[in-house]
Amino acid sequence: MITVKEGNEMLQEFNQLMDYIENNLTQEISGKEISKIVGLSDYHFKRMFSYMAGMSLNEYIKNRRLSVANVELINGAKVTDVAYKYGYQSLEGFSRAFREWCGFLPSEVMKNKIQKSFPKFTFFIDIRGGISMEFKIEKKTKFNIVGVSKRVPIQFEGVNNEIFAFAQSITEQQRNEMHQLADLYPQQVLNVSYDFDEDYLEEKGYLTHMIGFATTKENPFADLEQLPIEESLWAIFPNQGPFPATLQETTAKIYSEWLPSSEYEIADLPGISFTKHDGIYENVYSEVWMPIREKIKR
Repeated sequence: MITVKEGNEMLQEFNQLMDYIENNLTQEISGKEISKIVGLSDYHFKRMFSYMAGMSLNEYIKNRRLSVANVELINGAKVTDVAYKYGYQSLEGFSRAFREWCGFLPSEVMKNKIQKSFPKFTFFIDIRGGISMEFKIEKKTKFNIVGVSKRVPIQFEGVNNEIFAFAQSITEQQRNEMHQLADLYPQQVLNVSYDFDEDYLEEKGYLTHMIGFATTKENPFADLEQLPIEESLWAIFPNQGPFPATLQETTAKIYSEWLPSSEYEIADLPGISFTKHDGIYENVYSEVWMPIREKIKR
């Protein structure tokens, strides 16, 4: 378990990052500096921030810049000066982003003194009577996942129709071949996600989704692919309820609640889940497998 002292140190680091962003709204926000401040990789912190804050870090930075720009416009600053000050390459690009953010053009804001605010974030400990998460830590030796894969659009909530159609396209021969190779728990279909596009936290772009089975064997079949998974610790979270909502809610809680208070950070391996169901989706058992490693003490 993480100590109160460690929890406070983590919050201090997150709030130091908010200060860093606030002091550099007119400059480039450095991924290396983010990692240095919070003690996590840029990739992993952005993923954690997304679940904790309900938006991506890039969206937060954009909202803060536009909020401060709004104040400057009301105070008489020129639109062109404000646009370039906050990193926009053209007046048109700034005006479009500003209108999408607040519903008004910069000229309308200046004329009518319209102000929309977006306050700076502050992280703090909020202790409530919550729901505990069941999990176990398990070390798995190197294994393979054998199956088929496809690039699919990123979607955080609801049924991903592209994945559903992809699953339906798997042939009976491929299914039989996968079953022949399956010799590891849970000996049923795994869903594996990796190679996310950089803007995935804004629910844009694509990821590679693999449907397959865990095995110690090598793949001999030409119509299947093999994905090696290196030895790692895994945090395994069982969950049961309506599918896919319960599975997606569990994933969100892992990032927003469990990871920040744990002694672990995410390892650079694919995320894995599996679901047991018989076509009835109201009460489905699933597991989320999160590849982890112990946090480096600084």
